[in-house]
Amino acid sequence: MSRSGKVTVVGAGFYGSTTALRLAEYDLFGAVVLSDIVEGKPEGLALDINQSRSIENFETKVIGATTTADGGGYEKTANSDVVVITAGLPRKPGMSRMDLIGINAGIVRGVAENIAKHSPNAVVIVVSNPLDEMTALAQIATKFSYNKVMGQAGMLDTARFTNFVAEKCGVVISAVKTLTLGSHGETMVPVPSRCTVNGKVLTDVLSADEIKDLVDRTRNGGAEIVALLKTGSAYYAPSAAAARMAKAVITNSNEVMPVCAWVNGEYGISGVYLGVEAQIGREGVTKVVESNLTTDELASLKAAAEAVRTKQADVKNL
Repeated sequence: MSRSGKVTVVGAGFYGSTTALRLAEYDLFGAVVLSDIVEGKPEGLALDINQSRSIENFETKVIGATTTADGGGYEKTANSDVVVITAGLPRKPGMSRMDLIGINAGIVRGVAENIAKHSPNAVVIVVSNPLDEMTALAQIATKFSYNKVMGQAGMLDTARFTNFVAEKCGVVISAVKTLTLGSHGETMVPVPSRCTVNGKVLTDVLSADEIKDLVDRTRNGGAEIVALLKTGSAYYAPSAAAARMAKAVITNSNEVMPVCAWVNGEYGISGVYLGVEAQIGREGVTKVVESNLTTDELASLKAAAEAVRTKQADVKNL
């Protein structure tokens, strides 16, 4: 098998380490770098993952890199083709994603500046919360073109919606197709008109009240898991989403995925990072794909854009 490219995952918590494992097991990359500010942690996790290679039959090697706040250690990440930013504090029970903005902004800014210094041609995938705002901040800090910086949200939210619909309808997961757009939070916009169960439109399978309940549960999907775990937040489904986005970049698949991307005229919305469907390839977002939305869905998407616009503008000063 031909392996190429280098991907760095910043942050070796549950999310980051699981993402690094998934990327390594794809066996597509020349190398996966896992970095963290906790001395020895990324090296230890890398060693553990590498020792699983003979069991799971993959050759991609994981490299651990302890980094410092002043930029030390980033040399090991140099010339990465893709960088996944998971760094930052996770939510605790009772916290909203926005409660993390002050703390995580400083972390993400520092990481983004070091990425720009050592991997100036990378595509950046942001997963730190609050997602939409941190994606905007990463673009500002790296000064990369908008298409080179995107956020992981729609993939995860869509996966959650799909799971809830499948469970409600009692069908296999492959029988369900769903879509969520908008922000990664209160103004998330699940799109029932684009959802099907065994090829049937969702509105023909479930009642309006049932769909509303599933939409609400999807919006609160992360909080539900945080409340159950009590310490930490979700990482299995989020890491799967981030890894698939990185795979689409490195393979130049041009696969259409729901992601947080820069919108500039699509849907009549401009100048904001927002959850939309986008074509993903070697240059990051190669095209924002407009879907046919109902009048209400489009209105909700525009409302989501305005809700995050001011907050994204504010991160310039964080």
